[in-house]
Amino acid sequence: MALEAKIQELMDMRNKARLGGGEKRIEAQHEKGKYTARERIAMLLDEGSFEEFDMFVSHRTVDFGLDKQSYLSDGVVTGYGTIDGRLVFLFSQDFTVFGGSLSEMYAAKICKIMDKAMKVGAPIIGINDSGGARIQEGVKSLGGYAEIFQRNILASGLVPQISAVFGPCAGGAVYSPALTDFTIMSEGTSYMFVTGPKVVKTVTGETVTEEELGGATVHATKSGVTHFVAESEEEGIQLIRKLINYLPQNNLEDPPATHCDDPIDRLEDQLNSIIPDNPNKPYDVKDVIHAVVDRHEFLEVQRHYAGNMITGFAKFNGYPVGIVANQPCVLAGVLDINASRKAARFVRFCDAFNIPLVTFVDVPGFLPGTAQEYGGIILHGAKLLFAYGEATVPKITVILRKAYGGAYDVMSSKHLRGDINYAWPNAEIAVMGPKGAIEVLHSRELKDIKDEALRVKFLLEKEEEYKQKFANPYVAAKFGYIDDVIEPRNTRFRVIRALQMLASKKDINPPKKHSNIPL
Repeated sequence: MALEAKIQELMDMRNKARLGGGEKRIEAQHEKGKYTARERIAMLLDEGSFEEFDMFVSHRTVDFGLDKQSYLSDGVVTGYGTIDGRLVFLFSQDFTVFGGSLSEMYAAKICKIMDKAMKVGAPIIGINDSGGARIQEGVKSLGGYAEIFQRNILASGLVPQISAVFGPCAGGAVYSPALTDFTIMSEGTSYMFVTGPKVVKTVTGETVTEEELGGATVHATKSGVTHFVAESEEEGIQLIRKLINYLPQNNLEDPPATHCDDPIDRLEDQLNSIIPDNPNKPYDVKDVIHAVVDRHEFLEVQRHYAGNMITGFAKFNGYPVGIVANQPCVLAGVLDINASRKAARFVRFCDAFNIPLVTFVDVPGFLPGTAQEYGGIILHGAKLLFAYGEATVPKITVILRKAYGGAYDVMSSKHLRGDINYAWPNAEIAVMGPKGAIEVLHSRELKDIKDEALRVKFLLEKEEEYKQKFANPYVAAKFGYIDDVIEPRNTRFRVIRALQMLASKKDINPPKKHSNIPL
């Protein structure tokens, strides 16, 4: 056969592979409001940058009639390309081929690009749209999942891993996204669960839909499994591109710096009056965050989960940082189980990938009650404590208002190797709030005061005395636990100067195989 004919044969095979399961199944995918595997890749990567691997791979199964059904690429598209010029590896599952079900060869394709990503040090992006394991292949498909999980584990903390779920993701398949750093789900078209509605009905008697059991809203608000919810696949893909811009290529590199045209000495006068006079009155900490970061841009992570804790990415003078903040608008910013877990994992991600941490503190303590204690608030709170104490990246803390009790310690205090710890002038740093403290310290005197008016007067006098002695930033500053008390409107400038100073920071944990974080 002449070379021209061989080339034509190659072109025909490529065209066949690009059709996946065929025109009818592509149309069915579109009718569901979903894109195909290749369309998703085209939207995600820079134009013309995709280099595909293993286009001609097909399964090796002959049982159950599969010897008569074979598709090039075998249900998953893999390769590498660039996002804003930066290298990424990716796989995109193709629902038009056997419902995107995973086979031995399908898994081998994914493992190949994960291995290459780890070798060259580049992020891994997985786009999930699959009916699960290919039943006809039995244990080989299960083994394929485990091979992927093993690589998710090895890649953890080595290169960033992002999962997009744009369709079904059920059974063992869910554990790959769960092992990655960030998960994005699309509303209405994606779901994740270990066991489906039919099994749930059989085992527990519950009647539940796929959406109610594992839809995007459920995992964003109740389980915390997903970090971002997109209204459409287009929005989800843009979220991936935006997220990548805050992340380094791997654990040995710094996050990408960009040019900043936002003055570092920009003053925000509104911050001088943002804290209410009434210490029990809430305000939105996101107003503080937006005011001080570059161009007021903040990419919030897990926005719908544990609203009393805010996490996300922003830039200061063009340099990415991870932001953690108590949210007084929700449960007074108290630390509870979900907030502790949410912040701990975010802190550990930032530390793994050399992203400095900026923490805004306004915390009245840990949430009391039997539900929290029985649920293990001690262990979950310890996760956040552990994460901050273990982190060696630059850590800057700004106490905005309250920092009471053990929660003061946990929220990136000086005692957990906080590098720069600031406080606003109205900050209250103490074992507990003035009212509670006085009721404990002067319990005997209060018992002896029978007149209610005198009792109130006594309480107010002692509370004011307590504030002067303990509930202010200067006591902590006296011992060096606060490096400086700063004017609120100057927060942006002070944080940026601190980050510049800490750019060459080196901190080392004792050598060990690995730590044993309280899980």
